Amino acid sequence: MTIQEMGKRAKDAARVLAAVSSGQKDRALLAIAAALRAKEADILQANAEDVQAGRQNGLTDALIDRLTLTPARIEGIATGMEQVAGLPDPVGKLDAGWTRPNGLRIFKTRVPLGVVGIIFESRPNVTVDAASLCLKAGNACILRGGKEAIRSNLAFARVMRGALKESGLPEDAIQVVEDTTRDSAAALMRLNGYLDVLIPRGGAGLIQSVVQNATVPVIETGVGNCHVFVDESANTEMAAQIIFNAKAQRPSVCNAAETLLVHKNIAVAFLPRAKALLDTKQVELRGDETVRAILGGDVQPAVEDDWATEFLDYILAVKVVDSLDEAIAHIARYGSGHSECIVTENYTNSEHFLREVDAAAVYVNASTRFTDGGEFGFGAEIGISTQKLHARGPMGLAELTTVKYQIYGSGQIR
Repeated sequence: MTIQEMGKRAKDAARVLAAVSSGQKDRALLAIAAALRAKEADILQANAEDVQAGRQNGLTDALIDRLTLTPARIEGIATGMEQVAGLPDPVGKLDAGWTRPNGLRIFKTRVPLGVVGIIFESRPNVTVDAASLCLKAGNACILRGGKEAIRSNLAFARVMRGALKESGLPEDAIQVVEDTTRDSAAALMRLNGYLDVLIPRGGAGLIQSVVQNATVPVIETGVGNCHVFVDESANTEMAAQIIFNAKAQRPSVCNAAETLLVHKNIAVAFLPRAKALLDTKQVELRGDETVRAILGGDVQPAVEDDWATEFLDYILAVKVVDSLDEAIAHIARYGSGHSECIVTENYTNSEHFLREVDAAAVYVNASTRFTDGGEFGFGAEIGISTQKLHARGPMGLAELTTVKYQIYGSGQIR
């Protein structure tokens, strides 16, 4: 099937979804969650074939981790879908209403975007997360994953489409592109007339390719060059636990920390404690001269590119700074606008950091790993936007809708 034909089918399905009740959508979501559990063995078999092919093709351990499904991860995906079903439906929500002097009554209401396209790489859970949010918000979706996860993505699609059919909703509300060549990505980027918005999820190369080449509207999800700054007033034990979690809990995701900034007045006390924890996960440290003087020669010397790199691996750049303002300036220069953290016991410093750091999510005394739709209470996420128009941060149901003005009159003319 061509991308053009998929677009036509998605457009037809979107018209149906826009009119169905919240109850119908929720029942379909619960049916999909049940089907995922029932078909777990089939999904895991398809995923095992993807993982085997990935290893043969030389994927890194971090990318294999992003690709791999387990019974626990499938259960988490199904649970997330149930959580989405339990969330309030944004469609039909009244944002505002007012009456003009001429008697016109104007209502600003939430409606679906229509057809949402998503281009993503090696995380097959995106297939289900994206489909569940699109369905709840009344949108049809066309999902184009990478070749690394194609068997897993198609297995998920078969399960979800079957559950949709049994629920009385159009199967074509969820479609997965089987062609993983660049041609299919290029066609999706130019699917004007059918695609209402395109969302890329993946590395910097993919995102920039979509931004630069798409002729349809794009919501840019961002590379996660995230920082943790340890202020001079920080609780060192808390700070060590936060950077350990932010870096090592799952380094292959966009909300993992990539750079640790440490105030000079706490560096000697803090850095050895942090290194001891990070060593338990064999995290490679790349430090400036001050860091290497404190921690010793097994710390690799940092180069300029390290400050701007999203490693997505067990690698952490480390720098000692003279002040809070220097930390903020470093983040402004190298950060990607995703997630930034300060660890501090000083209220004034925390408020200064919150106010001055320009990012989608800014934390005080908490890991950057919480920048996630599920952790924010959205059930799942369609992506994490680092741009400022339409959506910013984890995009849940509300970000998958737009507005329609409904105006009631009694014969007014202008």
